[in-house]
Amino acid sequence: VQLQASGGGLVQAGGSLRLSCAASGGTFSGYHMGWFREVPGKEREFVGFITWSGDSTYYTDSVKGRFAISRDDAKNIMYLQMNSLKPEDTAVYYCARWIGSHSYASRREYDLWGQGTQVTVSS
Repeated sequence: VQLQASGGGLVQAGGSLRLSCAASGGTFSGYHMGWFREVPGKEREFVGFITWSGDSTYYTDSVKGRFAISRDDAKNIMYLQMNSLKPEDTAVYYCARWIGSHSYASRREYDLWGQGTQVTVSS
């Protein structure tokens, strides 16, 4: 299975973007999934998480109320809707498959990562 994130781009502060994470060569059905982001010189940080059923989501504090994760397993796609974007949201965004048992915010508990997509928010 391979994951591919897409949908990034350049947007003004206050704008919106929707990222997609598509699975190919297999499915992520039945797996919890997460989104992370990374800026140069910093560690990749947790953004949000969605359970395998889609019933529950969790977010880092800085994006709560602005970002929303959803999934469509029939299409093998997960989404990250990003609203009210801020310049500090600028990063490369990655989707990943969780296989852990302890912390959904720890990147060590993800085994499969997609190629990232660049999001740039201008002020």
